[in-house]
Amino acid sequence: MTHLPSRVHAIPLAAAFLAALSVWLFLEIADEVFEGETRRFDESVLLAFRSDVDRNDPIGEAWVEELARDVTGIGGAAVLSFLTAAAAGFLLLRGKSHRALYLVAAVVTGILLSSMLKWGFDRPRPDLVAHGQVIYTSSFPSGHSMMSALTFLTLGALLAGTLETHAMRAYVMGLAVLLTVAVGISRVYLGVHWPTDVLAGWSAGTAWALACWGCAEYLGRRGRLE
Repeated sequence: MTHLPSRVHAIPLAAAFLAALSVWLFLEIADEVFEGETRRFDESVLLAFRSDVDRNDPIGEAWVEELARDVTGIGGAAVLSFLTAAAAGFLLLRGKSHRALYLVAAVVTGILLSSMLKWGFDRPRPDLVAHGQVIYTSSFPSGHSMMSALTFLTLGALLAGTLETHAMRAYVMGLAVLLTVAVGISRVYLGVHWPTDVLAGWSAGTAWALACWGCAEYLGRRGRLE
């Protein structure tokens, strides 16, 4: 007689399925990008954020562009490293040392994965508009988008696992999603990434966060993680 999977296994299995779906989406985007099938979509979305008079001028007042730079900075390596260290410290203060170590390992390995993907695909940055920020690396996937997704969603999931109510968990995860989306949109607004770079970054980062969350849930229910 067969039995449905217990809750101990159901959540990690669901996370694994969603992570696999995100990986598939990333691969589909990558395939379309490097076959040149997304050029029209990329250009139309990128130009939608630009003035009709001068494509090098983002829409909105000057303060909007400055705000976009502030938002994009949230997804930078320095800010994400600080937030990760702060969250790890919070977990240590709550007596959850294994979870703190797991969090740091999940984020650091995810950032390394992001760098490897950018190096491997080596897509040029957008040449259609002026860049609103200094850039140093290749374009695909968007490092800010991927690192934001994997860091904020991993932080949210692991911190939510220590909270007592559904409302608190939903609030934390909602903030994580909001920050991830805002950073990705700011990259397109500033003209430093094609939209498909951001979509691919979100997909890859979400896949990594889901995999880490599923593994943490499994270890936690087996008593190996607080």
